[in-house]
Amino acid sequence: MTTTAQTPRTMIPAPQRPVPARPTAREEDDGHRRHGHRNGNRDWSELIAAVRESGQYPTTAEAERVTRIVLSALGGHVTGDERVALTRALPREAARVIASQIPATRPQSAQEFVDTVATRIEGATHATARWDVSSVLGVLPNLIGDDLTDRILSQLPPGYALLFGRAELASRTS
Repeated sequence: MTTTAQTPRTMIPAPQRPVPARPTAREEDDGHRRHGHRNGNRDWSELIAAVRESGQYPTTAEAERVTRIVLSALGGHVTGDERVALTRALPREAARVIASQIPATRPQSAQEFVDTVATRIEGATHATARWDVSSVLGVLPNLIGDDLTDRILSQLPPGYALLFGRAELASRTS
């Protein structure tokens, strides 16, 4: 019987490709904020803090209650691509409030919108409801950007620009 000795094989390792490092949670969060993405509850608390400051509400709970009421009223009046873009631009909780609303059967004037909000807030008058609506809608342009704000305002009847803190809808030619 003949035995053949096996020669050892030399293994050449495959070239190593650098594995991209996953960003840390903080780096990821910073990147999302820079690129306009939301990060759930943290951004919700930032939204509520902005509304609280804007409306000079004594408590966070009151600012949150008003924010939910105003966003739920708005949710029925923003439709189509603008509604989708709005829910993507807002914190998750705010997006849920908007998205859970059934679209309105007819557009409301800005005054009717404020009056509708007044009926949802115990003890509210037209003046206090207008304050509440402006306190919430006035902080949205900083969150969602001017382009989306313009698109939403072009979808709503005249008068809403004031509620969003604008004198009029400006056409942008950039």
